[in-house]
Amino acid sequence: MQTRSLRHCWRAVLLTLLLGAWIGSAQAARVGILTNQYGPETAQDFTIKVPGHTFTAVDVSTQVPTLASLTADFDVILLFEDATFVNAPAVGSVVAAYAQTGRAVVLGTFYDEDRSDGPPAFTPHGWGQLEQIDPNNTDGTGTPYAPRTLDPASIVPSPLTSGVTRFSSNKYAGGNQAKAGTTVVAAFTQKNAKGGIDPAIAYRVTGTACVVHVAIAPNYATIGVFGTDFDGDFYRIWRNAFDFGATHCSTAATYPPGDPANIPASSPLGLVATILLLALAGGWYARRRG
Repeated sequence: MQTRSLRHCWRAVLLTLLLGAWIGSAQAARVGILTNQYGPETAQDFTIKVPGHTFTAVDVSTQVPTLASLTADFDVILLFEDATFVNAPAVGSVVAAYAQTGRAVVLGTFYDEDRSDGPPAFTPHGWGQLEQIDPNNTDGTGTPYAPRTLDPASIVPSPLTSGVTRFSSNKYAGGNQAKAGTTVVAAFTQKNAKGGIDPAIAYRVTGTACVVHVAIAPNYATIGVFGTDFDGDFYRIWRNAFDFGATHCSTAATYPPGDPANIPASSPLGLVATILLLALAGGWYARRRG
């Protein structure tokens, strides 16, 4: 009887683990990397170092993808550029339409280069309708090409900051001013060009649209050296952004994985933990009766 009850218990545990794996895989996102430069390099880097998602580069330097293709192929979009390009307004408008379908958009440096309030020296083209729903204006200067470090005191508990404690950049980060209605969950220690808070990680929800802005170059590994030019929780920050986007910017999953005390009961992980505990309790009870 004990052997039979233990067998039932371990079957329940196995089913629970399989369920947990299924739920975890359901959160995986197909991330489209839209940029005019360094798309394939960034996709390759993130494929290796940001587990749980798939990454596909889309070159927007000479073409504008359709909304239908974006919604069919991707669950989350990462948009950034390296040098300005004339397609930016059209690309921005289709990305805004994508966000309004309820799918998340993540922005990275150097998004500020083409924003309409960016430095005149960049001759910005603007990002079309996307500028109506993005989280940040520029600070009038944009990426300062100067050191930036994450301010630990500024970090707000959030899915976007889970497991994040430090980050530093020699050049390619910062230069923004949060809009009204934007939630800033981490900021740089250094002030922006206006003497205000320089958001490092921020997001804004406008109706069905959620746009996240990580003010760091996603392609840093291509244009710099980790541990020298940039350091800290770089890959964790990007992973959090894609995780957040995969859950449609749900603020429920605010806890780092692997800490059962920090798993909300209403979350998928909480459900798995509850089922597992019930399975173990049922097996123990059956064993006692046997």
